[in-house]
Amino acid sequence: MSRFHHYQTLIEWTGNTGMGTRGYMAYQRNFEVKTEGKAKLMGSSDPQFRGDASRHNPEELFLSSIASCHMLWYLHLCAEAGVSVVHYEDHAEGIMTENKNGSGQFSEVVLYPVVTVESEDMKHKAMEIHKGAHEHCFIANSCNFPIKQKPVIRIANKKQSFTNS
Repeated sequence: MSRFHHYQTLIEWTGNTGMGTRGYMAYQRNFEVKTEGKAKLMGSSDPQFRGDASRHNPEELFLSSIASCHMLWYLHLCAEAGVSVVHYEDHAEGIMTENKNGSGQFSEVVLYPVVTVESEDMKHKAMEIHKGAHEHCFIANSCNFPIKQKPVIRIANKKQSFTNS
């Protein structure tokens, strides 16, 4: 049985400097993301496309969506499997290829999750669960390019790491 979930957000361009889009240089690329009941998010295009570097750009938000969806599924599956995660971080990276006509697309994303688990006996299961998290991730399932994981598992109160090489 399929269930449908509906999401809404408001994107509002805030970069009109008084001239609208009369010319490519006449406007800012700034925008706000508004979702009811939540803090607004300040965005702009990437600085390479005349954006404001102090604001989030769509490419960063897209990459963050992939990484956070993976993380949330990972934590869920760990909780179900009895793997106690005490810390999780991911320094995700994405490659976007720009075409000659100015269009572009992501060609690859690599997640680098560093997961700290409570005890040594959890490390192998913690590593295996990344596959299930990827298979369940709503965002990853919506992408048409490879999303790879290069996880590291650490043990709380120890300096050792376990990587899947």
